[in-house]
Amino acid sequence: MTGEKSEGRVGPRDQAARTGAAAGDRAGGPAGPSGGRAGEPAGPSGGLTGPAALLGVLGQMRPDPWRLLLGAVTGAAAVSCSIALLGVSGWLITRAAQQPPILFLMVAIVGVRAFGIGRGVLRYAERLISHDVALRGVVRLREILFARLAAADQTVAAGLKRGDLLARLGADVDELGDVIVRGVLPFFTALITAAASVVALWMILPEAGMILAATTLMAIVAVPYVAGIGGRRDVIGTAQARTKMSENVLALFDNLPELTVSGRTAEQVAQIARSDDRLSAGLDRAARPAAGAAGLGSAVMSAAVLGCLVVGTQAVADGRIREVALAVLTFVPLALAEVVAVLPAAAVSLVRAAQAARRVAPMLEAPVPDGRRTLEVQARPVPIGGLPASRGLRVVRELPGLHLRAQNLAAGWPGREPAVRGVDLDLAPGRRIAVVGPSGQGKSTLLRTLAGLLPAAQGHMLMDGTDVGDGIDLADVHTRSLRALVHLTADDSHVFGTTVRENLRVAKKDASDEDLVEALGRAGLGEWIEGLTDGASGTGLDVVVGDPAGPGQGAGTHLLSGGIRRRLLLARAFVSGAPVLLVDEPAEHLDPATADDLVAEVLGSSRAGQTAVVVTHRLSPLALADEVLVVDHGSVVARGTHDELIATYPPYRSAWAAERSEQAA
Repeated sequence: MTGEKSEGRVGPRDQAARTGAAAGDRAGGPAGPSGGRAGEPAGPSGGLTGPAALLGVLGQMRPDPWRLLLGAVTGAAAVSCSIALLGVSGWLITRAAQQPPILFLMVAIVGVRAFGIGRGVLRYAERLISHDVALRGVVRLREILFARLAAADQTVAAGLKRGDLLARLGADVDELGDVIVRGVLPFFTALITAAASVVALWMILPEAGMILAATTLMAIVAVPYVAGIGGRRDVIGTAQARTKMSENVLALFDNLPELTVSGRTAEQVAQIARSDDRLSAGLDRAARPAAGAAGLGSAVMSAAVLGCLVVGTQAVADGRIREVALAVLTFVPLALAEVVAVLPAAAVSLVRAAQAARRVAPMLEAPVPDGRRTLEVQARPVPIGGLPASRGLRVVRELPGLHLRAQNLAAGWPGREPAVRGVDLDLAPGRRIAVVGPSGQGKSTLLRTLAGLLPAAQGHMLMDGTDVGDGIDLADVHTRSLRALVHLTADDSHVFGTTVRENLRVAKKDASDEDLVEALGRAGLGEWIEGLTDGASGTGLDVVVGDPAGPGQGAGTHLLSGGIRRRLLLARAFVSGAPVLLVDEPAEHLDPATADDLVAEVLGSSRAGQTAVVVTHRLSPLALADEVLVVDHGSVVARGTHDELIATYPPYRSAWAAERSEQAA
């Protein structure tokens, strides 16, 4: 592809450190003091215990109580058919051995057929009902989570590692859906069928009913409790290992080029192997208590069978019951063993769900900004974040008047020391700023703070502008409305598995095809989009594109190289029409000439009044910037125009000279 090759950037930094450290940073994300991602809630539950978190999350899922009751009753009816089938079969075999007239056996014969058919039909109905309840709950919970994350402060999602966020929205929510089928309903079914079985045996022989009641109570309460207590520690360890596994796999896929360049691919693969070993070991440890509890449950129910057989034999000898009733007394506890056998696994499922709920609950409790000033691009007031349209609404009609100011700003992730301190910036309309410096010095974090995605660790980010007033702190502006005013193109921005058109319209949903083609041209993708064709429409905008580092793509997907992906994201920024553009590394994965043209396009051809802040390692095009900031060791070590820095700051001059030598070669 034109203009693409290995990145080949030269700047005030060490390339090996860039590729290695950057890959590590992207793999793990900004770490908090405890090793987790900064901004993650302290503890997995935000202070809630497992049962309280589970009840709270299940309340958000709002399972239909009538459907849940119907599922429990249907499941109990299916199990009752199994118990009745075995009991009636025992009676039939025993009575048939006495060779009575066949008419005496017809009711039992019909009963065996009816219970056999009913067991299958009712079990199928129970599965349909219970899975319908579970799936409805999962859909509702995910809908609430996505809506909550969209309305909450941006740092809630940004403060979680990508693998951790994926685990919470994926496996943890699935676990909470499974608990309805595998954790809650089995206990309901066991209670109903056990009560019915105890009553039935009590009516035949009170001693047998007492024995069954005592053993069943132990099997329903004590055995699952032992299974839950024994498996809790290992279940929690398994959840942590699964999250770590997801993080390591995503880190490898997301950062494969950087890891390959820095020679750390084998190290990352080894980390995945170690995570897999820990996960397997955790699964094995978690299975042992459940297996022991299942064996204990079988032993308890075997004791019930033996006890009922002993008292039943004595009752037959005393003439209190007939011989055929002895078969019923023996087979009913034996059939009930099938019901209680699943309870240890159900208890472990409840433990897993409680741990999942402790991880999901903080996202449901994520604070939604309340009482913030809501800036709206149009005069039509629109409620944002659930607030009434008339509440604190401020209307910005003249976007080119937007003016951002950073005063003694410190940028960093919550829970960490600031990555960069003491930044003063005057982003007046039309001003063009470049930020350069070694990797890992907080440049990207600074951009996120300028965009309002991260709160200022110290100092202030202020907004001035026509119809807005002076000195509004970005902390008082709802981030959802801020997105129309400040557009950030981060180095990890997402390319969706859809058409080029829809990927660009993420920034502005009503953009015309002409606007999209123009933006692509500004990003250096004019020839590329013309070369794409779609058999149905004949326009490149309808071609489905995808990221080769992402999940498996469908047939017909046009996979993007790193350079094309970067320019497509930049075209999205151009489409947005935001008065302030914040662009992180637009020249990544491009050859020097193409990279310089792209940085120059951002800095030099902005529309009237549009402000641009660019983080880059390319220095040659920075003559177009009004000011260049050099960030190193957590502070701005030099600032001025491109020519001033060449004249007064030796590291900048050396990097610029090395860049020119590379271009000449």
